[in-house]
Amino acid sequence: MPLVLLAVLSLLSACSRTPPQLGAADYASLHLRKSCSAADRPGPAGSVDHIASPYDIRVSVRTPVNYDGTLAHPLLVVFAPAGYHRFASEDFYGLTRAATAAGFIIAYPDHLKLSMRAFEELGHVPALVAARWCVDSNRIYFAGHSDGGTASAALAFLGTSELRPRAVAISAAGIRRQDLEQYACPPPMSVLVVHSRTDEMFALPAYGKDPARWWAACNKCQPVAGAVDKEGCVEYGGCAPTVRTRYCEVQTGHRQWSVPDAALFAFFAVSTEPAGSGAPHGLAPAQ
Repeated sequence: MPLVLLAVLSLLSACSRTPPQLGAADYASLHLRKSCSAADRPGPAGSVDHIASPYDIRVSVRTPVNYDGTLAHPLLVVFAPAGYHRFASEDFYGLTRAATAAGFIIAYPDHLKLSMRAFEELGHVPALVAARWCVDSNRIYFAGHSDGGTASAALAFLGTSELRPRAVAISAAGIRRQDLEQYACPPPMSVLVVHSRTDEMFALPAYGKDPARWWAACNKCQPVAGAVDKEGCVEYGGCAPTVRTRYCEVQTGHRQWSVPDAALFAFFAVSTEPAGSGAPHGLAPAQ
């Protein structure tokens, strides 16, 4: 399809789509620190659809409906599957209401064809959002499915994000352990890997299971994971302080995002706990 026609169809989709549902953050329970002034971070509450990076990547940004621009919010950047513009990506993941209700600012960049240059360019997105909205730079999270999962992983292990992620959720990524082993381990960070037993594009164990073991080794975890829990997941114990490494197998096909909202935000919440803490700090469970 000609690029001009694709651009027109994307614009028409943006104009005709139903506005996304936003959640209200329970700021009384979140205990976010005051760190911004409205003059410094003028990004508005609600939905903004046409933020552009220096490389002209278009990004949609969502905040809690009751967004307080003086408080430092966690930021979730959700990278698009192959061929998805930011609006289709938002619809595919269905995360907006749950994320904003949990106190997140959530950003959806357009898909870029995967390359080293794309990873460099996508690495500017978190800082782009943080320059306009009040973001806690210690609470940056990445998530994505298929190409989006590969991008989430690559920005983490290549270190191309200007703001380092605290945790990443990698679903159906097209990256193998032998690919990862070409690179040095990044500093330990929490990693959730989700992969389907019936993935028709990226079959186990080369994808999903073996990459999870690489992340576990990088995170200084024990080499053997624990028992499978009721969610079909295993956890690697003994990881670096405040770091988790979790691997989950699902039964869906490649083209389905299958990470439950509650599981995703619970993983991020626990990954944010200070050492020795018994409770999540600064994040609420999804509503």
